[in-house]
Amino acid sequence: MGGGMALLFAEHGIEVSLNDPSDDNMNHVLEKAKQNNLQNQLSKHSNYEDLCKSLGAPKVFVFSLPHGKVGDSVVEGLQPYLENGDLIIDASNEHWQNTQRRQGKLVSQGVYYIGMGVSGGYQAARRGPSMCPGGEDRALDLALPLLKKVAAKDASGNPCVGRCGMGGSGHYVKMVHNGIEHGMMSAQAEAWQIMNSGLGMGYDEIGDVFERWNTEGEMKGTFLVEIGSQICKQKDSKGKHVLSTVEDKVVQDIDGSEGTGVWSSEEAIRLHVPAPTLSDAHYIRIASAFRKDRAKVKETFGGDFSRCSWSSSPEEKKQNLEDLRKAVYCAFLSAFAQGINIIDQADRENKWDIDFAAVVQIWRNGCIIRSDHITDMLSSIFKQQRREVIDRDLLHHAIIAKELKDTFPSLCRIVAKGVEKNAIIPSLGANLEWLKYSTDTNLPTQFYEAQLDFFGKHMYDLKGEETGEPVTGKHHFEWRPA
Repeated sequence: MGGGMALLFAEHGIEVSLNDPSDDNMNHVLEKAKQNNLQNQLSKHSNYEDLCKSLGAPKVFVFSLPHGKVGDSVVEGLQPYLENGDLIIDASNEHWQNTQRRQGKLVSQGVYYIGMGVSGGYQAARRGPSMCPGGEDRALDLALPLLKKVAAKDASGNPCVGRCGMGGSGHYVKMVHNGIEHGMMSAQAEAWQIMNSGLGMGYDEIGDVFERWNTEGEMKGTFLVEIGSQICKQKDSKGKHVLSTVEDKVVQDIDGSEGTGVWSSEEAIRLHVPAPTLSDAHYIRIASAFRKDRAKVKETFGGDFSRCSWSSSPEEKKQNLEDLRKAVYCAFLSAFAQGINIIDQADRENKWDIDFAAVVQIWRNGCIIRSDHITDMLSSIFKQQRREVIDRDLLHHAIIAKELKDTFPSLCRIVAKGVEKNAIIPSLGANLEWLKYSTDTNLPTQFYEAQLDFFGKHMYDLKGEETGEPVTGKHHFEWRPA
């Protein structure tokens, strides 16, 4: 990512000074620069003193580092050479609390620190990513002219970067972006396996389906669907589908290279936001990583719960595919709704003053969760009123409710048949339950609440008397004498 961004800045006429613990990494970037006739725009520096001497005033640093202690050590190494007005842009997938701690540490030096989420993968880092910077206003004033030069552009040529909010909001929004991404990826992967194992479709045929989904209907212009088509059809030099060689393990959460999925789920729980489409996607990622353990469990059980065939006629297959399309879209939209609820609660808690219209623009292009139809709807919601009066819960908006209601029957049919045929559908199944309990005012928790009062004297509200707010009830019944 860092090398790609260095070349991107150089390509836009910006002189770039490189520093990396690995001399080989810097040499690789310089070789790429030479291949692109950019060699005069980049130079490498082996230590922080030399690096800082190569920069003008104010000095601008862009980090692309592993999250955690590495960032702290780099800041500590640079501190002796930092001066009032210098600017650090942390373009890592860093935890937002680390960002805010570093902002507080540097403020006494007059050094600005921006936490900036960068999305789009290493390809976008080279060609123009989606960028989500957060920090104090003066820091963003300094950074945005530079960032707008290199950011991805939407269909109208507008840059997909903007003033996210104060403090660690930039890294927080990117963290939740990744949670949304995981929910979307899981739903699509579940659909892929249903098509492959349930409907007996080959990789090329599934690729054609994804291609149609990406060119028409609600998922038109959706990045994950677009690359899904290519992934299904891609063959190696021997003519074999590359996908057929890929093991079913996602290990990034376990090996420490990716923390945002963990943090998103933690934040949803901490802030009391139901986000099962995101969280269940994370659970299957975790289970997938421990393939050796799954093999042992399978042996203990005497086999797995074998998946069964879904369709017996072309008409039934056609209906299943249409239901599957709508179910996946429903999960995509729900993932956005759940993620925005997490961001909203964090914004209220931290008083970041997040500009949700700017966030939607940031997600327009260059990012993994790009989805044209969904961002069109979100834009209409967040631009129609003043920021301070916008209801950020997407389920409160008729335009979103209609989309989810229209796709609900298809989601029901896919989940019901998935259960019957032993399909693995954690995000699709969780999404169905989320819609059901989010729209219902007669939940089984009525019984749950009575149990809590029975053994814990936790109190309850009487039907017809409560306000609906999450506050302790006023009533207790002595179910059994102590």
